[in-house]
Amino acid sequence: MDSKPSRRWRALAMPLGLVLTASVGMAGVAVASTQNAATATAAQDGEKLSYVVNTATDASTIERVKKEITKADGTVVTAYKKIGVIVAHSTNPEFGDTLRAVKGVDSAGATRTAPIQAAATTDVGKPQYVQTPKSTSAATAQAKAQGEEPLESLQWDKRAIKADQAHKISEGSKKVTVGVIDTGVDDTHPDLQANFSAEQSASCVGGKADTSEGAWRPFDAANDYHGTHVAGIIAAPRNDVGIAGAAPGVQVSSIKVSEKETSLFYTEAVVCAMVFAADHGVEITNNSYYIDPWLYNCRNDKDQGALVDSVSRALKYATGKGTATVSSAGNSSQDLAAAELTDDTSPNDSTPVERTINPATCPDMPTMLPGVTSVSATGPENLKSYYSNYGAGQIDVAGPGGDTRYQTPEPPAKSGGVLSTMPDGEYAYLQGTSMAGPQVAGVAALIKSKHPKVSPQELGWRLKAQAQTVKCPTKYDPDGKGTYAATCTGVPGNNSFYGHGLVDALAAVKK
Repeated sequence: MDSKPSRRWRALAMPLGLVLTASVGMAGVAVASTQNAATATAAQDGEKLSYVVNTATDASTIERVKKEITKADGTVVTAYKKIGVIVAHSTNPEFGDTLRAVKGVDSAGATRTAPIQAAATTDVGKPQYVQTPKSTSAATAQAKAQGEEPLESLQWDKRAIKADQAHKISEGSKKVTVGVIDTGVDDTHPDLQANFSAEQSASCVGGKADTSEGAWRPFDAANDYHGTHVAGIIAAPRNDVGIAGAAPGVQVSSIKVSEKETSLFYTEAVVCAMVFAADHGVEITNNSYYIDPWLYNCRNDKDQGALVDSVSRALKYATGKGTATVSSAGNSSQDLAAAELTDDTSPNDSTPVERTINPATCPDMPTMLPGVTSVSATGPENLKSYYSNYGAGQIDVAGPGGDTRYQTPEPPAKSGGVLSTMPDGEYAYLQGTSMAGPQVAGVAALIKSKHPKVSPQELGWRLKAQAQTVKCPTKYDPDGKGTYAATCTGVPGNNSFYGHGLVDALAAVKK
């Protein structure tokens, strides 16, 4: 496995005997730079870029700015009037600067550094997956007799958060929906079909919601499997098929935001998804990604600052409408509370430039934004996963994300990865904070099922208050060579590795 983490989302591919997944690492040229170096984007002549333009929310300002966008050789894609965010396209290299000078515009910036291009179709090979036991097999019959799903014995992650015990009390309510903001979900999967909410699903690729039948599904099942895997971790039902999710009685919806072919998650799509979820009664969203093309978005950069503004507005709107946001903390093994960090992967849609940033002013979105429940990952031995980001005051809770290198599950589990659903009715192991986040989203759904009137803020507090305390390890150096060595600071119940602890599904249904 490539030691460099995935740059597109919060999952790591695992070359195990039972699973073969494509590498999605983003390699690039590193060039010396600093946080304050000019990184603003301008379209070259003839290249079309996408922009977010942030304004006041009154109708007259928005209409006037839309006219200014047209005058600046731009095209309005859509306007989210309730939060004052307009999505626009333009080939004008001066578009960003022109709009920033318009009265009533708070900020404006390009959401990407690569031009928008028409997508072409390609054929790709399919990975090898875990073999699903037949319904007539002895293993399936034994699992059923024990009240388990056919593959549940392999789910060490659900035992770690006491989900198996919790389900004897409550599996969650069908009145609660977790929106999977991701690469799309294959809702035809036999282990997702019963709990899928099409009415709360859409594609937000490009920044405008498309609710047509199937728009929420992956573009390419072989490569865009991430969202389907996440959905199963949350809400695969107890139906004598495959696995069990953290909250098998709740619903999941799919809000697709990843670009075709590249699977990049741009700001305009994420803003659309957060607003769509809030407007369609989605109680919780799971966000197992960072927003491309910048791993960290610096507020003092005129483009990146506008992106932070747009997403912050969407988050605030969603929270106000009652939608809680759960996000994966990332796979870079970095201390998000450090005074400075090196980012040599951004922008990941063109040529990366090495820069030193201060995460306090250059947040990783959405996980470091206010109001978000940020989740680090643990392995089967309840230690921080080697790849997981951490940081005092930056991690709220931890969830099982897997660690196939340095941690071993107790039998009968066979892999330190997290087993879940894949497109076309398949199952596979993956690991990453991508897998930890949906465990927490599922537990949040159990809390929401028991306490329907709980606010997003209180939901976050309950997750932390009910979490299982995990102490800092005396020493953390998984390979003994310092490759992933890190220092855990804080006290039991509130530290830099696990936040307030490992989420507890049993406490969620009891308290």
